[in-house]
Amino acid sequence: MERRRLQVRGVRKRRELTAVADRTRLIHPDAILAFCTIRNEKPRLPYFLEYYRSLGVEHFFFVDNGSDDGGPEYLAGEPDVSLWHTDAWYRDSRFGTDWLNWLKFRYAHKHWTLTLDPDEFLVYPFCDTRPLPALCHWLDQSGIRSFGTLLLDMYPRGPLSDLKYCEGQDPFEIAPWFDAGNYTIDTNPKYGNLWIQGGPRARVYFEDEPEEAPSLNKIPLVRWDRKYTYVSSTHMLLPRGLNQVYDRAGGEKASGCLLHAKFLDSLIDKAAEEVERRQHFARGREYDAYYKRGQTGDGLWCNWSERLTGWRQLETLGLMSKGNWA
Repeated sequence: MERRRLQVRGVRKRRELTAVADRTRLIHPDAILAFCTIRNEKPRLPYFLEYYRSLGVEHFFFVDNGSDDGGPEYLAGEPDVSLWHTDAWYRDSRFGTDWLNWLKFRYAHKHWTLTLDPDEFLVYPFCDTRPLPALCHWLDQSGIRSFGTLLLDMYPRGPLSDLKYCEGQDPFEIAPWFDAGNYTIDTNPKYGNLWIQGGPRARVYFEDEPEEAPSLNKIPLVRWDRKYTYVSSTHMLLPRGLNQVYDRAGGEKASGCLLHAKFLDSLIDKAAEEVERRQHFARGREYDAYYKRGQTGDGLWCNWSERLTGWRQLETLGLMSKGNWA
């Protein structure tokens, strides 16, 4: 059984993790937990923590994969963070999925959990007035175990090299633009999850091969159970029923967006590093595209770009839905 095999992988991969700061004894039974793998992301970390604390996340789990920028030392001093270190190959952990599957198996049973990258920021219906525990409570009352999102690439107007992101800054102050359209959607026949592609990465970095563009469907919020496991990043899970974050009958389930703050000035150096490391999916093909375009490109903005104003705009554009959450 695939689910069992993936769970066993996670249990075995626990040997690659060394606890740096273990504060899991402080976790309350109803706490919402966040899980994240990082490598040299220190400038992003203060705002990431601030953002999710303000939403209602009570405890953060980080796996640091060989950072040398001071990020682990910063996280180790935060009272609501538990931190593990590993120098093992990111690629051999299925891009961090095995490590986080283990930590969730060990610590997240019966908790609502967010699984995120440090450049992903959840927005959902009424997020400006209702904290994350309110959403989770409604999902519980509705018998819903998982909450789907579109990964919405955000970008600045002009070349990335013209930016200067400051540590702790809201990244959407300088990268507030997104593609309102230009998306394709299909269903994965094996797992039943949606498969979404498009946006600025398909338009710019994969313009000649849009079918090779990164997938934008994610299921980051789950009422976790030890029987669950992510298959590939947060794109799909087992058991398959967790992937039904849409209504086959033609209606709409509540959904959100993950605002994706990848496209900052740091991407240029990050892409150069990852081209050498070859630790990402498909041996870093995506970072090859970023690196090549970053040397000559004018940025991602175009005449059809939209400037973000809030979640209601995203719902009006059909990029997320409040479903029957009134």
